[in-house]
Amino acid sequence: MKKRLTVLMLAFAMIFTMAALTACGGGSDSGESAEETFTFKHGYDKDFPPYSYIGDDGETTGFDVELAQAVCELNGWNYEGVAINWDAKDAELESGSIDCIWSGFTRSPDREDKFAWSDTYSLNTIKIMVLEGSDIKTTADLAGKKVGVQGSTSAQELLETPNAEGGAEDLMKTFASLEKYDTYTVAVNDLKAGAIDAIAIDVTTGDYQMTKVDGLAYLDEDVCQEVYAIGFRTDDTELRDQVNEALKTLAENGKMDEIGKKYPQIYENLTMIDK
Repeated sequence: MKKRLTVLMLAFAMIFTMAALTACGGGSDSGESAEETFTFKHGYDKDFPPYSYIGDDGETTGFDVELAQAVCELNGWNYEGVAINWDAKDAELESGSIDCIWSGFTRSPDREDKFAWSDTYSLNTIKIMVLEGSDIKTTADLAGKKVGVQGSTSAQELLETPNAEGGAEDLMKTFASLEKYDTYTVAVNDLKAGAIDAIAIDVTTGDYQMTKVDGLAYLDEDVCQEVYAIGFRTDDTELRDQVNEALKTLAENGKMDEIGKKYPQIYENLTMIDK
């Protein structure tokens, strides 16, 4: 009897040991856990075509959106698009709800020290948009007129900044008013309706609007030239550098060119690819 009990106890001990080893993954990998995949939170303006906007199918698209997705695919990251209120973009970045501001974002002297900037990937020009046949032929004709602009854009900042490049502030002072809009789409609708006389707008966005709305034109004079880059938190230089390296790779392997050709309004302004 004692011998039988001893054998049973040994059998139970062996079963218990095997179960414990199985629960620990066989013992060889205990204590190790798979690393979580990084999720890149792309902050963008959902109505800033052709860089970021809602397409006819209801899905978010645009050059910046597709390029950010390509960066994530190359780096093995998860992509999360976060549509933001453009007026609150700085607060969204600082709160951590987004990892970057990437939506036709102008790198300007006033913003230089506020962000860790990526390399420039696109050039741009701010111009004055009017209706075809308008009696406004030059910027001097804007005196006493209502001019629209999207709020918190470089166009607004330029016009309201003291001693701004090209005398933009002096130009703005001649207007009857500078009307601020949530989006350029609404501003264009008001221009067509006669509620405003002109719009200060990024030419790449203006070109896109012209493909959707008939009867729009630019004045020959430019307000200023500018560049687009990606803005990160100032202490996120490592993330900025990883994105920069990915952009260079996408420029070299042809992916950036492939994406850019989908958006002919901005293709010639892209600076990282040979055209």
